[in-house]
Parts: sequence; structure tokens; C-alpha cells
Amino acid sequence: MLDPEIEKFFSERKEAWLKKKVKASMSEFEVKEQETACEQVFSLNEWLPNAARRAGQISMSTHPCTFSHPSARKNKNGYVSSVLVDVEPNADGFLKTGNVDVATDALGNAAALDVYKFLTLVMQDGKTLLTHIQQNSELAQVLLSIKAASYEDLKSGFLAMIESSTESITSSKIKQVYFPVADDYHQLSLLTNSGMVYQLRSRLDNMRFSDETKALRDKKRKNEFSEQGYSEIYNLTTIGYGGTKPQNISVLNNQNGGKAHLLSSLPPSIEKRHIHFPKNNFFVESFKKYEVADSFKALHKLFQADQNNINIRDARDHYIQDIIDLLVEKMWAVRAVSQAQFHQDSSSLSSHQRTWLHSDFSEQRQESEQWLDKLVKEISTWLSRSYEKVLAKQAIKLGEQELLLFTMIIEQNRESLK
Repeated sequence: MLDPEIEKFFSERKEAWLKKKVKASMSEFEVKEQETACEQVFSLNEWLPNAARRAGQISMSTHPCTFSHPSARKNKNGYVSSVLVDVEPNADGFLKTGNVDVATDALGNAAALDVYKFLTLVMQDGKTLLTHIQQNSELAQVLLSIKAASYEDLKSGFLAMIESSTESITSSKIKQVYFPVADDYHQLSLLTNSGMVYQLRSRLDNMRFSDETKALRDKKRKNEFSEQGYSEIYNLTTIGYGGTKPQNISVLNNQNGGKAHLLSSLPPSIEKRHIHFPKNNFFVESFKKYEVADSFKALHKLFQADQNNINIRDARDHYIQDIIDLLVEKMWAVRAVSQAQFHQDSSSLSSHQRTWLHSDFSEQRQESEQWLDKLVKEISTWLSRSYEKVLAKQAIKLGEQELLLFTMIIEQNRESLK
């Protein structure tokens, strides 16, 4: 009798296989043929030897090199060494490898990910199947005792997934640091503990979007009493690994869509700033004319330039981006005081500005972008009007081309405005 998790694994694969193979136009006999073929493909006698051969195409790793650079997996000397760190936890108060219980990552051929999932199945005793194979447990011996291949061959094939090279091979694409040791230097290749990266994301997402937090946040919005509070994390940044192909980075990266969260590492602000949450309009109340005057004056000179070359266009885009950077800086400053200073009864702020600026609406900002579409148009209009105010009679009449330029650069900053 196989462990229920193994039974479930093969059941899901059979179902997916038949879904691809069986067509509505097939006769009953043809369907039976496909079902028979499916049972053959996923029988232990056939699937296990095939999986054992493919296991070496995946390398389990706690610190995948591909997080430093997607192309760091291989160089002229062969594959970069797979780093699999097993450290006992130490109650020393440091956030480091071994002190946090995280999943082990893997990288390699995406076609062999089914083998990785198979070996990382958690059995009823809480151990992974891979651990059982390493320990030659009774479960492993029963599972791998088949006619098509010997137990030792299957075991060595599966354990190839965690084998480490005897020679350490790095890549020039991995960040290198020379660390002083006595009178010499030791070269270090800096690697990312991907398990900790996605453990952080999991904890943050649970803190921000769990059903319990949503219910508590809703109570606060309705001014309802609750004995239990909740926590908020501000100034988070989302980083992407692998672009449109997160599977090329690692298994954990692919499972999380290539997105991870970064906590703010800015030093604390000791000096108290005079930031006020706007009551009517952010663009009127949160900006002073002199703050953007220099950028608009420089932009005015470029609008008047007789030439139109790459240097002119780059300089023009640079000054517009400077203004948007200041706008984003103001946005974060206003959000930081939103909890203390926002009063719904006396506020005439538009709904999309309220969604944009108040920390309570962080979830809504992620769920929909209708507010952001309105905001992009408003920022474009504000840029045009501010230019005219700063330059006064000297201002030239901006046409559709300039407004399209403003909108294009604002669109490039959508993620920063969320």
C-alpha cells in the first residue's frame, strides 16, 4: 500500500494526461485504449526508471545562482556548482540560513519538475519521500522494489538531484566580493537564499491579505470595535526575477510568479517633517510652485530648441521624470501620515486620490487599476497646467504631442505610483 500522497500524485498526473489525450470525438474503444496506455505510462515499472534518469536534470539548491543572473547557470567550465546548505539552527538572534524553516529550492530542466515534486512529497510521518530514500526506509524499499530496475539504480538516480560537485565552479555573472583575510583577500560569490526570500513574501502576504486581516481592516473602516488588532507593513517594493519566464530562475520562483517583496532599508527619519494629508486636492495642497520651477524652466528651454535629436529628447524626458520622482516622494510622505491626519467627515478628496494616498487602501490598489487610470490623466493635466503657471506669459501653448509625451512617461511609472 503506497502512501496517500504518492497515490494522489499519480492520480493527478493520470487525470491531466487523459485530459490531453482523450477527445470528445473518440469512440469508446479509443478511449479505453488511451486509459490503458495511461495506466502503463504511470505504472511504477515504467514511470520510476524514467523519473530516475531525469532526476539529475534538476539540482536542489538553497542558494540558486540564477537569482544573481538568469544566465549564471552554465559557463565554459560547465555547470555552476549547486549550493545545498544544511545548517543546524542557532538561537543567536540572527536572521540567517538555518535559523528559518524554509523550503529547499531547485533549478534545472523544467521538463523534470514532476520528478522534483515527486521527491518532495511529504509522507504521513512528516518526512519527504527524498528523505525516505536517503535513509533506506521501509517505505522507500517497498516503493523502489520493481522488476524494471534495481533498487540501487533507482536510488542513485533520484539522489542525483542533491549531489554536489567535488569542484566549486562559479560564474562571472554572479556578484563577486573580495573579502580581507589576514594579509590577503578571499573571493566570495554572493548568492541568494531563495527559500528565505519567498518565506518573507508568504509571511507578508498572510499579514496583509489573510481573511482575518481583511475582516479586521473592514471593521476599522466601519469604525467598529475589535479587541484584536492587525499589523501593516509600509513602503514595500516588489522585485521580479526572470521576467516572463520565472521557471528559468528556479522552482520556488516559478511557484510565486517570479515576484518577491523587499522591505524598506531606509534609515529612520528623525527630524519631524511638516507633511499634511490633503483635504481637497493633492496636486494643489501638497506642492509648492518653487519645488518644480527649475525643472519646468529647463523643460521650457528644450521645448523652444530648434533641434530635435536624441540628446534633446533624453534631456527632456529626464526633467519630466525628475518631476514625477518628486511626486512619488510626496505620495509616500502623505501616505505615512494618512492614518493620523485623514478625517473622512471633513475630506473632499476625490475617491481615486483617496485610494491612491491612504494606507488603508493598499489592497484595493492591487486589486484594480481604475483609480490609477484616472490618476494618470490627472497627473498629465497637472504637468501641463503647472508648466503654464511657472512660465506664465513665457509659456508656449502645449499641443497634443506634448500631452502624449507626459502620459507616456507617467505610464512608465505606473508601478511606482501604486
